[in-house]
Formats: sequence, structure tokens, C-alpha cells
Amino acid sequence: MDKLDDYRDVIEKVLREYADIRYSYGDLENRVLFDRKRDQYALIALGWNDKHREHGIVAHLEIKDGKIWIQEDNTETGIATDLEAAGVPKEDIVLGFRHPHLRPYTEYAVR
Repeated sequence: MDKLDDYRDVIEKVLREYADIRYSYGDLENRVLFDRKRDQYALIALGWNDKHREHGIVAHLEIKDGKIWIQEDNTETGIATDLEAAGVPKEDIVLGFRHPHLRPYTEYAVR
């Protein structure tokens, strides 16, 4: 199996684990969206919190130029640490939600 297939599997595993976490409030659920052809992966939350409709991105990742780009991360601990724990090296993780001028000051890839 090649590196990209490994990264696809890792992303899907991590997002599925987050999807299994139950909310302590409201009638909310997580859903995963995987598009391996375009290398787009998302975790969304949807449902009702009291009288308010909730529908939003919890996390959005993509594989671009052989690296995992975290475009959105609204998790408590951060998806990057989960990717690292699964064996993805820091130099293959880009914090896309950080401004390009700030990325050199992170422990991760700039692009």
C-alpha cells in the first residue's frame, strides 16, 4: 500500500473515532463525509440543541501534494495530534487553518 492510501485510511479512522463521540447536550450527531477520489474528508455535526438547528463543520481535511492539510479543526485536542499518534510525520501535516505567515512557527509543515 502506498503512502497516500495509508493517509486516507488514517484520516478515515480518526474521523470515525470522533464521529462515535456522543454529545452531552441537545439531540446532535456527527457524520463523516469521505471523498477518496478528490481526497476530501469531513466530520459534520447536525441536529437540534434545544430550539436551535445545528449544522456545521467539526473538521475538514484534505490530501494535497502528498500532505494532509487540516483546513478546519473544531475538536478539543486537535486532529494533528491524532494523526501523529497514527504515524503521520509532522512534516506531512499542514495546519491550513493557520495563516501562511504563522505556519513556520508551528511544529508542522508550512505547505
